[in-house]
Amino acid sequence: MELKEFQKKAIAGLNAACRRGEKEIVLKSCTGSGKTVILTHFIDRYLKENANTCFIWFTPGQGGLEEQSKSKMDAYLPMSRTKLLADVLTSGFEEGDVAFINWEMVTNKKNNAMREGETFSLPDRIRDALRRGLSFLVVVDEQHFNNTYKANEIIRLFRAEKIIRASATPVREKGAYVIEIPEEEVIAEGLIKKSVYINEGIAQGAQIGDEEEYLLDLALEKRQALVKAFEGLKDRERAISPLIIIQLPNRSAEKQAKIEKILKERGISYSNKRLAVWLAGQKENLEKIDAPDAAPEAIIIKQAVAVGWDCPRAYILVKIRENMDEVFEIQTIGRIRRMPEARHYGDPLLDNCYIYTFDKAFIEYAKKAGGAGETKKVFLKPQFCSFRLTKELKPSDYFENDPVSLLKTAHAFFTEKYSLTANTARNRILLETKGKYRFDETIVHETQQGSISLTDDPELYDLRVNRSLSTHTDGRLFHHSVGEIADAAGMKYDSMVIILRRLFDGGVVYGKKLLELSTKHLYAFVINNRDLLKADFKSSAAAELQGSISSPRKDTAEFAFPRECNIVCAEKYLECRRNVYEGYLLSREGKSEVELEFEKWCEKRAEWFYKNGDRGSEYFSVVYTNEYGKPRLFYPDYILSIRSQIWIIETKGGESRTGADADIDAFSVKKFNALKGYLAQYGLNGGFVVLDETGVEKELFITTEMYRKYSEDRSQYRPLDEFFS
Repeated sequence: MELKEFQKKAIAGLNAACRRGEKEIVLKSCTGSGKTVILTHFIDRYLKENANTCFIWFTPGQGGLEEQSKSKMDAYLPMSRTKLLADVLTSGFEEGDVAFINWEMVTNKKNNAMREGETFSLPDRIRDALRRGLSFLVVVDEQHFNNTYKANEIIRLFRAEKIIRASATPVREKGAYVIEIPEEEVIAEGLIKKSVYINEGIAQGAQIGDEEEYLLDLALEKRQALVKAFEGLKDRERAISPLIIIQLPNRSAEKQAKIEKILKERGISYSNKRLAVWLAGQKENLEKIDAPDAAPEAIIIKQAVAVGWDCPRAYILVKIRENMDEVFEIQTIGRIRRMPEARHYGDPLLDNCYIYTFDKAFIEYAKKAGGAGETKKVFLKPQFCSFRLTKELKPSDYFENDPVSLLKTAHAFFTEKYSLTANTARNRILLETKGKYRFDETIVHETQQGSISLTDDPELYDLRVNRSLSTHTDGRLFHHSVGEIADAAGMKYDSMVIILRRLFDGGVVYGKKLLELSTKHLYAFVINNRDLLKADFKSSAAAELQGSISSPRKDTAEFAFPRECNIVCAEKYLECRRNVYEGYLLSREGKSEVELEFEKWCEKRAEWFYKNGDRGSEYFSVVYTNEYGKPRLFYPDYILSIRSQIWIIETKGGESRTGADADIDAFSVKKFNALKGYLAQYGLNGGFVVLDETGVEKELFITTEMYRKYSEDRSQYRPLDEFFS
């Protein structure tokens, strides 16, 4: 499978932390980000680079997660050596094993895995492995579960060199090295839904009779809208049947019976397979329930699916349960955040998920979990339905660090930098003289020798020593070096091996070879020149689009205001008459201070205004290039009309009350220049608006010709009111 960029970064981060000798590592990764994928590929890399090593992967007890995780690793990496606890007790540990162990199997007194006796126990197998020179690394999946003294004592038995704790809601270990995957990067890749909407469709002051019936009817109405939206998608390969999760309180047999009765009255029951249940003592219609087109439209749960159950078609959560802890609540919300096909559809209805509940505490947890908020749906005013602009998109044929592309650009980069040709013998001389590359067939170690005195300066001299290379014993050192080069270039390990062999290995057929080394010589070349290769491949990856920085390739598409949108609202708000949506609220919720002040200004001065989204194919975007010349999408904050002219405005932090710089965007200049080019091409107006908070009253300023930070150079800025006076 093709790894996402944030997954590659996380794998590289884990490898780097291990190389630095970090003992405790925490991987914070939201549900749906592919945590198992990340850990699986990290383990594969680590085992290739380190001999006499085994991994222990602990999972929580619910849902048979150890078997699920093992199956995923077997699917991703068919050659991996995976085991369950029963396999370990039967045959022990061997080099390269990855053993998946359910905490319940080793902490529950009813299980025998920890008991010393006639048969082998887990402690027996651990002691035997340690005697044979094996070392262990421990992965604690869903780390917030089983964070107990007993569990910690079991981990200590392994004398683990490193412990990696992974969770969407980790318990931070003191002194641990933390790798955190930003949720927005996972959203940008289309793996999870953009937002969680709470109680959409409940009118202010609504009169409610039966709470459960009211919430279920809202959920069923939302589900029917989702079904129609999926049916309206073009080129469907398979049907998607949205699933409603109904979460009940514990000890709620009466409540469950009531829910079942309400659903049966609406044609949803166990007998017609449209209702499923997953409780400790009752399980019905669960077979292949995670299939995209499975029959069940709703499932009743308590705690069973909070961890270890992936059903990407789940879109709606009806929360009736009360008084749970925050960690569990956030995990439950994660069950509805995955995208069914790991991509966004460009339809706000399908790209978000929905919660219906009257549990105020849960709503607060949901806000922490995923930017959720109480929402209101607003609809586009009829006079704006025909409005159109051209938006820019990244090229459809662009792939981030695509292996084929990187092979070509690496060849071009080395050729240009070192003046290489098709003459591989001459290339070797040029790389030695011009690039300082080494071509020893031995492993080179640089050190020092001399003496150190307590009173005088040390007398140390550079010393270089060599030892013979063995492709067998130095294989892991070669893999380790390739891994570091791959990390530097943002590539998968396997792709980098192929690229290195095609460019430099004489035994591999490739029409544009730079060197023709033997396999043994290639090992030494990569090991001895690891740092040079890291720098050059990083530069070649960054230079992939350097030839088009001034005018990046881009696609275009038509942009129209979405016909409807959900807005997050707070208790205090004002309705905006001049927004393109009927009922749009001037609310502080989810807005920066400069956005809030600009919307107040628009309400007074603009003929109409539109607040753009910050990610997603349905919103207006302009292409800019990052520091490596690679195309990125920029979503300007506002489109508005002033004096019958269209303006596109981006808002930025200006200067805070303390005089500090409030613009934290490293790409502001690049985005400004991209917007300026777009405006010139299409004959529109625009600029960047900043907020100055240092005066008695806050004041907005605008720049339209050049962008410099307001806190550093105010000469380009004019007061917004004065500019439009």
